[in-house]
Amino acid sequence: MPILPLDNVNEPLLRAFGAMTDSELRDPKQLLGLKLATNDPRVERGLLVAESANVTLRALGAGLEPYCVLIEPKWLESSRHVLDQLEAAAPGLPVFVATPEQRLALTGYQMTRGPLTAFLRPEPTDPEDLLRTARRVAVLEDVTNYTNVGAIFRSAAALGVDAVLITPRCHDPYYRRAARVSMGTVFQVPWTRIGQDSPDGNWSTTGIPLLAKHGFTTLALALSDDSVPLDHPSLSQHPKLAMILGTEGDGLSSTTIASCDYTVRIPMAHDVDSLNVAAASAVAFWELRARD
Repeated sequence: MPILPLDNVNEPLLRAFGAMTDSELRDPKQLLGLKLATNDPRVERGLLVAESANVTLRALGAGLEPYCVLIEPKWLESSRHVLDQLEAAAPGLPVFVATPEQRLALTGYQMTRGPLTAFLRPEPTDPEDLLRTARRVAVLEDVTNYTNVGAIFRSAAALGVDAVLITPRCHDPYYRRAARVSMGTVFQVPWTRIGQDSPDGNWSTTGIPLLAKHGFTTLALALSDDSVPLDHPSLSQHPKLAMILGTEGDGLSSTTIASCDYTVRIPMAHDVDSLNVAAASAVAFWELRARD
């Protein structure tokens, strides 16, 4: 494995760590310049960045293909086992060693928690493939906070959710911060987007019927006069449940709520009306988990 002192922060391979936004790392048109600069057609698939040893190893364990590594000298010794596994998966993988000052200039991150590894993005999964065998799924409607996205995935992994489906306007779980907050579980819990084919731009127009087609009872987690409590015994009797969570503040759209089989609330005390969406997801995943 070539360990390369970073002599030039404009090295094309390093654009994934600082010069490109999350959306650009998913856009083949934006990646064309990197493809030409490196003569590597693989980058058209898109790139993602994993931060820390644990997140890198989970991405590697999920079968993702490493592209290059950026690391500070202080992390080299403690990350030797990670670098060895990366080398085994991709012989000759370039590893750039940057001073803290170089890393800050390149990425803009005040601090990192270990190596930064760029991976080639995997091909997106067809939602039909996930729904055929799943019993518990979470649907994230327009959740646009990377910390919440990552925390929801961590709860999904810990509490037996089989898959996560995200709407077209939801933030990408592979974004560096989301992946780090999730402790790499975004690479373990299967996920894909749902409702991208809706002709009116509303994911639920095609997304809710798709869930129904695969036998899912849909639960809108929202405050409503006709909502039922999360621990209502009728809910756990359904063999397949789709728990639909909305963005912080606005919650679920009225269209989505009207389209679901149930509107569900978490019983509260002390006049508290709601929880943060990540906390609410953990409560719902635990209460509605498959028990057999």
